[in-house]
Amino acid sequence: MGHTWTSDRGGTGPVLLLLHPGGTDSRAMEPLADALSGYRVVLADRAGHGRTADVEGPWHLADAAAEMAVVIETLGVGPVHVFGWSDGALVGLRLALSRPDLVRTLVHGGAPFDVTGWYPGVLDGVPPQFMADAYAEVSPDGAAHWAEVTEKSRALHETEPAFGNRELAELAVPVLLLYGDDDEVRIDHVTAALHVLPDAELAVVPRATHGLIVEKPALVAALLRDFHVADKTDGVAPRRRDPQVRA
Repeated sequence: MGHTWTSDRGGTGPVLLLLHPGGTDSRAMEPLADALSGYRVVLADRAGHGRTADVEGPWHLADAAAEMAVVIETLGVGPVHVFGWSDGALVGLRLALSRPDLVRTLVHGGAPFDVTGWYPGVLDGVPPQFMADAYAEVSPDGAAHWAEVTEKSRALHETEPAFGNRELAELAVPVLLLYGDDDEVRIDHVTAALHVLPDAELAVVPRATHGLIVEKPALVAALLRDFHVADKTDGVAPRRRDPQVRA
């Protein structure tokens, strides 16, 4: 595993690791990072993305999660809050399952739990040119490597994610499921997972798409802060969280 480009933006408060979508890099998380106060924000470019060189062989979520575990351990800041969007959410989920000692909470945004959770056609076609241009701006592998990166991403998404109910039921950290109401993930797929996860909350943002993190970063930041409030109430009339219903 090579060197992972990391930016510790500083700030006071708990550490928050932002995990970027696929096909892009941590620059996509900057609008959200700018909207966050009260956190020590950390950004990282995964292997083959942004300012981090690619690695030999195919991509797998387990390898990306192990890479982020090294980032956290190298900074000496674990456990941390994790916010992942799209592929970043899948990496965060695998990290929370494999290394719960490093993850305090997880925001799983804009991503399914199984490949069947994407709407049909979402993963078809080639990425838009602006993504190739952004890659060429910073990649140490050069613009020509973009073709290999997109092929690795395509191959990854043929079989991953593949999180089953048994794994989701064993997740040891609180999770916020975050989506736009016009996202690329089926909401019925999300609500099915909501009832399997031991400690999960759901936020569906109106008039928002798979680009929620850049469309409404201030609202996302507010939802994040609310998610992290200590000693939250279950409300005046809980049903799913009613201890008698759970029993």
